[in-house]
Amino acid sequence: MRLHPIDVAIIAVYLICITLFGLRFRKSQRSLRNYFLADRNIPWWAIGLSIVAAETSTLTIIGTPAIAYAGNFGFLQLVFGYLLGRIIICILFIPQYFRGEMFTAYQLIDRRFGAVLHRVTAAVFLLLRSAAEGVRVWAVSIVVLTAFHMSDVWAVAIIMLLTLIYTFEGGLAAVIWTDVIQMVIYVGGTLIGFITLLHLIPGGWSGMHAVAANAGKLRVFDFSFNFFETYTFWAGVIGGMFLNTASHGTDQLMVQRLLAARGERESKLALLSSGVVILAQFTLFLLVGAGLWVFYGLHPQEAHFTKLDYAFPTFVVEHMPIGISGLLIAAILAAAMSNLSAALNSLSSTTMVDFYLRMKPETSDQRRIALSRIATVFWGVVLFALGLASRYGGSVLERGLAIASLAHGALLGVFLLGILTRRAKQTGTIIGMLCGLSLSIIIWGWTKVPYTWYVTIGSLVTFCVGYIASLLERDAHS
Repeated sequence: MRLHPIDVAIIAVYLICITLFGLRFRKSQRSLRNYFLADRNIPWWAIGLSIVAAETSTLTIIGTPAIAYAGNFGFLQLVFGYLLGRIIICILFIPQYFRGEMFTAYQLIDRRFGAVLHRVTAAVFLLLRSAAEGVRVWAVSIVVLTAFHMSDVWAVAIIMLLTLIYTFEGGLAAVIWTDVIQMVIYVGGTLIGFITLLHLIPGGWSGMHAVAANAGKLRVFDFSFNFFETYTFWAGVIGGMFLNTASHGTDQLMVQRLLAARGERESKLALLSSGVVILAQFTLFLLVGAGLWVFYGLHPQEAHFTKLDYAFPTFVVEHMPIGISGLLIAAILAAAMSNLSAALNSLSSTTMVDFYLRMKPETSDQRRIALSRIATVFWGVVLFALGLASRYGGSVLERGLAIASLAHGALLGVFLLGILTRRAKQTGTIIGMLCGLSLSIIIWGWTKVPYTWYVTIGSLVTFCVGYIASLLERDAHS
């Protein structure tokens, strides 16, 4: 089944309008402060919504319902850890970022340790952030393939090109303000989808709740001490806290937004408020998954999908009213474009600030903007290629989180060494980082340890090895 022409028209109008809206900001880009930090003149509430949009991609919207479909609401335990991580960032990281003029998270490493570790941390971010984004880009094609049955190459290319246009021209200001609009669209669209789903289940909310609850689909907490279980209370709260502290405190994708706030207080307010929104949002996505499980349990002949990641897109295309299907597909694409624009801008800013401008600091503002746009296009091509290479594997949500977690553990360990101790030295910290990153990759590739523990293990190994190596280095020179 394909979308009705009216639905296709709605999607086309949305894609054109959001691209034109983003282009409205192109005239204000006269310096790197404008292009990468939106002149630090964005209100906290817009940054908060942009943070939520940046951590919400197509794989979140289709992958989170798939997790609830296959299991229960245990994923929320991870979100509770996210809330604790945000508090730690407000206490430890944000005050450090507002001491002086900073464009990227890794300039803090330069100030504390030196140029070599600065480049190493920035390079790790570029490599593994782009790899993780490749999975997210591929998730776009799942939706477009389900809706239009078109080539996966064209599916990824169209969304990539449109997002690249306004990110290229408008910089972070365009990214943040389009994020705000896109978040309203995808949350509103998901709500409409959930309400429609309830109308198709006998008894509506009470009927769905009764069936799902009796099957244990709504269970949130698992207090077992099974280290190899992905979603337990301990893995969620501890692992989620480390994961969020790393992703929002050391990853340029998020730190760039925190740096765009009007001051330290507004930056903290934006981050904390985003935590409340993200909890409500993930609850909504999990409810959709539970509703889909009930619906397809009642109508098993309608379950045409081969992977659970296709469950929600299939329902949207086959069972939503004309017009609403188009709105929902547009909503899912909105999340994709929002996350993709954030990735392009953060990868571009790290490339320029942490590498090029350290070699050629005398570059004029006009040339800096031109080169930043070239870097944006370059990363667009890279993410397009990585998206096509990410077509195989399990759950797209868990795969994306796992790949991102590989770098986050080592990066968090480095930042904690820099902030919490004065004894850590550059060489010792590099040794710790390499050990933490190597162990994370080994665990990912050759063990059954769930991704929820990757950041915790990587950061603790990096911190401990880096601290001990620094002490040995100090003793060797004394």
